[in-house]
Amino acid sequence: MNAKDIRIVFMGTPGFAVESLKALVEGGYNVVAVVTVPDKPAGRGQKVRMSEVKQYAVEQGLPTLQPEKLKEPTFVEELASYKADLQIVVAFRMLPEIVWNMPAMGTFNLHGSLLPNYRGAAPLNWAIINGDKQTGVTTFLLKHQIDTGNLLFQEAIDIDLYDNIGTIHDKLMVIGANLVCKTVDALAEGNVTPIDQDKLIAEGAVSHHAPKIFKADCQVNSDLSVMDFHNKVRGLSPYPAAWIEMTDGEKKHTAKLFATKPSIEPHHDTVGTVVIDKDMLRVALKDGYVWFEEMQLAGKKRMKTSQFINGFRIENQLMLS
Repeated sequence: MNAKDIRIVFMGTPGFAVESLKALVEGGYNVVAVVTVPDKPAGRGQKVRMSEVKQYAVEQGLPTLQPEKLKEPTFVEELASYKADLQIVVAFRMLPEIVWNMPAMGTFNLHGSLLPNYRGAAPLNWAIINGDKQTGVTTFLLKHQIDTGNLLFQEAIDIDLYDNIGTIHDKLMVIGANLVCKTVDALAEGNVTPIDQDKLIAEGAVSHHAPKIFKADCQVNSDLSVMDFHNKVRGLSPYPAAWIEMTDGEKKHTAKLFATKPSIEPHHDTVGTVVIDKDMLRVALKDGYVWFEEMQLAGKKRMKTSQFINGFRIENQLMLS
């Protein structure tokens, strides 16, 4: 079968998914419809906005479906009317079997980890938070349990010391788009052998979970080691952002951290002490210091630490909780 003749329905929502849809469209693949979330109010003005995938689909004149519920009979009937041979999912919702099992060639998903490692909602974040040196993307066939289907292809990249969720996201967005096209080609040619994830786990493959991250999970404190502190900050930067709570003995000050620099070294400062060193801040931890490079005080804009110091009067010793 010619890959360009395969009737494809694409499902996705954010900018990460747009790159894959764009690669398919510009590569001449036959995308017959796009499924994305309903338009919804966003921002301060609560203006109704389309998803980024819908914006691109509309620009390309692609039919767009926006179901409230994926089991709605009217949606299922309309989806079936496009007679897709294959469905592709990138950063979308969990699909019911009646949807993922519809096409003759099945449905495959692009996931932001090297499965079976980091199944779940926030794989890129957790890989960085845990200090991993490598991550990647995987295409796999959908089945009942989330992120457990048979693997098709993977591509890995290194995680550098100062990579954060933003830089890794942007790298994998492009790599993932290429992998999507590679997967379509291989399925069309019939030269890919799906690999059972359970077999890989039985053979010793690493399998961490990657649960959704909530605000309470984002606090960093003085109990952490230097590298754990630094990794957590970059694993949450720029969004949802790590946060700290400092006290000057009288008031508590909450701030988000976006960039830090680790320094493992002996010292005699009390753990949790926030030291002002010229135009920088550093917090003393049990095995060294973490320097704050970019931060945002509650109610203020994001800024370099030097700007923060100039605009924030510190009269007493600051301590990190």
